[in-house]
Amino acid sequence: MSRPGDGRRDANAAAVLRAALDHGPVARGAIARLSGLSPAAVSRQFVGLARLGLVRERPELSVAGAVGRPQVPVDIDTDGPLVGGLHLGVSAATYCLLDLRGGVVARGTTVFTGLSGDAALGPALDVLPGFLERHAAGRPVLGFGAIVGGWVDPGAGTVVRHEALGMCGTPLRAPLERALGLPVHVDNHARAIALSEILFGRPAARRSVAHLFIGNVVDAAFGIAGVVHHGPRSAAGDVAHLPIGVRGERCHCGRAGCLHAVASDTALAARAVRDGVVPEPDVRLLVDAAAAGDGRADRLLRDRARMVGRAAALLTDVLNPDVVIVTEISSLLNPEYHAVMAEELAARSHICDDPSRLVPPHAGPAVLPVAGGTPALAALYRDPLRAGAERSDLTLRQVGAC
Repeated sequence: MSRPGDGRRDANAAAVLRAALDHGPVARGAIARLSGLSPAAVSRQFVGLARLGLVRERPELSVAGAVGRPQVPVDIDTDGPLVGGLHLGVSAATYCLLDLRGGVVARGTTVFTGLSGDAALGPALDVLPGFLERHAAGRPVLGFGAIVGGWVDPGAGTVVRHEALGMCGTPLRAPLERALGLPVHVDNHARAIALSEILFGRPAARRSVAHLFIGNVVDAAFGIAGVVHHGPRSAAGDVAHLPIGVRGERCHCGRAGCLHAVASDTALAARAVRDGVVPEPDVRLLVDAAAAGDGRADRLLRDRARMVGRAAALLTDVLNPDVVIVTEISSLLNPEYHAVMAEELAARSHICDDPSRLVPPHAGPAVLPVAGGTPALAALYRDPLRAGAERSDLTLRQVGAC
């Protein structure tokens, strides 16, 4: 762990690592220009970061015949350490291992039904140690991220409120740390996806980004200058009751037209069953039916896409971000539904007539696994020396034994 008074050293290490992430493979001289550090400082930080396995030289990319001593490019080591991640959904847990650029190395899913509160985490706790043991293949695991919808307090490591999972002040970080023997970083899933975009996605997202998540839970996130907003008590992002001006089912809050009541997976699946489109309230069945050519399923998904586009237009008018991201299952799998959302945003917004401002998450269908590990990766890039020092030197076998 960094010693007191090492703040400048820590900041310099983070600057070098971030330059390698953003521009690598890149010469040390270019990192010096980008970061404002001296070439000697860059070289010192590179040595420390390489010792932790975070960066590596790429001699095969050196330019032969250049004037002066050739500079060997350096890059993030995507063959070295890993982080783990978990997304805890309403009926399934999705977990993964990611490399240091957020690439998916391995992933798995455990389906559960009828579990709530503390018990909802149980199936993931049962399988995660073995999953890490099988798939890390001797590579060190630096940390673990865990995300879930609803109101999440990253500082306390708890789910403050998740109505669908019956969670209220439920610990998330502590049981995972006990099971895995790794530092665990938790957050809300909409914020984690926005943070993933800032770290690994479109450069414009580092200026400002708004993210709208549409699933069984409906929430949002906003980031500016590379920082995702949490607000007091980390309560930012609750847009479930955003009124979008359409008729629909009455919300449990007593009003009609709330975004969750008309556009969530829960509401859409119930409507599809009521209309006889699918036999069970599962939005994935609706997406499959539309893909198979069912016109009724397609109309329901297009109707939802228009409602989501309206909500995105409201967020755009309030926040005016450089990038607007929507995470929603049908548009992740079929770009036609994304186009409907983008066109609706451009038609409804008072300040944005450019549909290209609305984009899908950079990770595509792997968005939730990548977001699951993102809180751990963000901690690493924010303070790589601390993350490297805190990591346990566990081998794959040792992680599985925790």
